[in-house]
Amino acid sequence: MIILGIDPGIAITGVGVIEKIGSKHKLLHYGAIVTAPDLSFPDRLFDLSKELRSTIETYSPDAVAVEELFFNTNVKTALTVGQARGVIILTVKQMGINAVGYTPLQVKMAVCGYGRAEKKQVQYMVQKLLNLSVIPKPDDAADALAIAICHSHSYQPFGR
Repeated sequence: MIILGIDPGIAITGVGVIEKIGSKHKLLHYGAIVTAPDLSFPDRLFDLSKELRSTIETYSPDAVAVEELFFNTNVKTALTVGQARGVIILTVKQMGINAVGYTPLQVKMAVCGYGRAEKKQVQYMVQKLLNLSVIPKPDDAADALAIAICHSHSYQPFGR
């Protein structure tokens, strides 16, 4: 099963693609979709959708996992990230895939076994679980890989 993990954002959206083979994970791709700050907000959302479509066309994921928003004291940031997340979910659905959401707590539990793990712990576990020589950068990409790993641990197909 090929899984695309997404850490939504308007400036930077982390993406990570893994393949689950039995109980093992194989890294296929990670990176970030970066939108230009000098563009209008609608143009940034459009670029996010366009780049996400390209990633989906390249890797043909069987599943897409998107991080849920957590409570943010900065309402403006929460609203813009929420709108980016909405565009992500719509784009994924338009390409015939259902998106599944996971909270940061669920991701940390799945990757580290502890829901209050620090960001560095999550990054370290992503590196180890994917047998990488370095921690993936930027942080958003490492987070996206953690979300994909979370889905690989959480998803149970029918009949199992």
